[in-house]
Formats: sequence, C-alpha cells, structure tokens
Amino acid sequence: MSTILDKIDLSSLPKHIAIIMDGNGRWAKSNGKPRIFGHRNGVKSVRTVTEAASKIGIEHLTLYAFSTENWNRPKTEVNALMHLLVETVKKELKTLHKNDIKLEAIGDLKQLPKKTYDALLEGIELTKSNKKMTLNLALNYSSRWEITEATRAIAQKVKNGDIQTDEISADMISQHLTTSKIPDPELLIRTSGEHRVSNYLLWQIAYTEFYFTDIFWPDFGENELYEAILGYQNRERRFGRISEQLD
Repeated sequence: MSTILDKIDLSSLPKHIAIIMDGNGRWAKSNGKPRIFGHRNGVKSVRTVTEAASKIGIEHLTLYAFSTENWNRPKTEVNALMHLLVETVKKELKTLHKNDIKLEAIGDLKQLPKKTYDALLEGIELTKSNKKMTLNLALNYSSRWEITEATRAIAQKVKNGDIQTDEISADMISQHLTTSKIPDPELLIRTSGEHRVSNYLLWQIAYTEFYFTDIFWPDFGENELYEAILGYQNRERRFGRISEQLD
C-alpha cells in the first residue's frame, strides 16, 4: 500500500523547514485541560516531527518556540514554559544523539531565565558534533528585534569606518542575522488555522512557500509533515520568472 512518504521526491527536499507551532492552548481547552497540558503534548510533536524530518534528510528545522511577545502571557504560563524547556532539553538529549541532530538556538537568549539559558547552552554544547540535521529553536525571538540588531551592528561598522554605506547590500544584512550560517527556509508551516507569520523570520521568508493547516500542533505528526512537504513539491517556484523560463 502506498504511503505519503512514497509520494515524496527525496531528491528535491527543502533544505530548511521553519514551523510556527501553534494551537497548544486551544488543543488543551478542547480536551478540557489547562494550557500547560497542551504545551506538554506539543513537546511530543516536536520529537515526532524532528525525527521524521531527520529521517528523510531535511538539513535544517527551525521551530518557533517562544516569541518576545509571549512574555505578555500570564506569568504562571510563562514560568511553566521556561521550566518545560529546561526539562525537555535534558530529556531529549538521547533522542538528539540517536538521530545525529545538532541543537542550536536563535533569539535574544541572554534574556531567558538563567536555568533555561544554562540548560539550552548545555544542550547546544553536548550536541555540537552531531551532523545529520540541525534543530534550531527560536526562543525569545522576533524578526523585528533581529533586523534591528543587524542594523545596529552594520551602522556601528559604518561609524567605525570599517565599511562604506554604498557597500551595504542584502547579502550583508543576511550575514548579520541570527540565521547567517544556514539557508533561508524554502517551506514555512503554521498549524492551528491561523494565516499570519507573527514576526517570524520576516527577512528570511521573502521567497518561502507557506503551508497553513487547521490541525493544532499536538496533533501534527509525521504524516502531517510529509503532507506539507508533498504540497511544497507540487508547487512551481518561479522567483520572479515565468513558467516557460523554468522549462
């Protein structure tokens, strides 16, 4: 019997997939549970999707785990999320090593609580030699923050006389972003039925294909990931050209 995976062209995979993991709270509410119950079940989907992406050869997976705006949530929920992150990084080290996955993170990480920050750095250090796939966690991240920081860094170089203003280019801006060492995502997935990008990788998704699904994140698994990839592969990416030029 044919499966979704059988339909995917493994020679034409996106190198980088970014995901906005949305719907944990609404999933919990629909099950009559508190929001943190949804976040805990969301961690299971993180594991499933990460392993599924690694299995077929995705090189980079970036997950929007906590935005700068998420600090505005109830304090009890924020504290629970920070504790859950510490717990998850420690528990998932075995899974990361088994699948040869390197952990990285982007965002204003130093503003995280110390225990969270220390656990994150430990996970990054312990997995730095893994090579099959890189799992990037976007934590205390917002694209406007990132672009502002890049602009400040470039402006300082101009002020110091290291570069001239006419040397500033799109490539230079990309080199000053937190994602400078990895390719821009070819595919962005958002769960839960929302159709917005929520201040996520705004510079990097200029030519990214979007895939929106009504499925809440805790219900998003291996097959759902492969459906998104299959949808991506069935699209024509023209980058400003016409179909005949591609042919």
